[in-house]
Amino acid sequence: MATRRLKLLSANIQAGSSTRGYHDYVARSWSHVLPAGNKRDNLDAIARLAGQHDIVGLQESDPGSLRSGFTNQTHYLAQRGGFPWWSHQPNRRVGGVASSANGLLSKLEPVEVHDYPLPGRVRGRGVLLARFGEGRGGLAVAVAHLSLGAVSRRAQIGFLAELLQDHPRAVLMGDFNCDPYCTDMQALYRRTRLQPPPRLVPTFPSWRPQRAIDHILVSEELPAPPPAAFPAAHSDHLALAVELEVPEAALQVGEAA
Repeated sequence: MATRRLKLLSANIQAGSSTRGYHDYVARSWSHVLPAGNKRDNLDAIARLAGQHDIVGLQESDPGSLRSGFTNQTHYLAQRGGFPWWSHQPNRRVGGVASSANGLLSKLEPVEVHDYPLPGRVRGRGVLLARFGEGRGGLAVAVAHLSLGAVSRRAQIGFLAELLQDHPRAVLMGDFNCDPYCTDMQALYRRTRLQPPPRLVPTFPSWRPQRAIDHILVSEELPAPPPAAFPAAHSDHLALAVELEVPEAALQVGEAA
């Protein structure tokens, strides 16, 4: 069976802000609401990293609020990284001056992209779902940023399981705010073909990674090595990258795989 190698990246970019230690959450708190600092330089560094990949999932990408100088950061990264297709899902607003979004960058044309709100005690979380190829055997790629609270996160994982249960070739990536082996995640593995990663890859905090809360989960029909972690400029999360061998038939339009 002919296959195609795809490079995937998932990154929580913290809206281009710099955080190099816990002290920056206080000392540089202004950068989370004001269009200052070195956000543009950070975005350019992220674009260079993203441009080495075929499909990129973004979390905490500002869709154009005050803190980004009204720049849609997903669009900016698409242009700078050489991605002809991009989509974003604005979700949370912070104090009327900052906003956050999930984003998708792709060098392959998706057949369709949908965005769905996720359940939770506080509204604003969501998931982007892109399909490549046609038919049940096509490739489905989902990007999500889950809640900090366990009750809301459990409901969100249940929603994702229902969304992806009929996709035999699926990828789910993003910031889960929990490790991949926790009890809540088991429902996802039971109800879909997604598999837990072969080992933990700590991604947070980026300056001294201790917690594995960012993941790229891949279905059993798309075997992949453990993701590798990289700095995403000066975000407080490391980015994750993985290479997949995807059947060419799963990416073709006009033919059900």
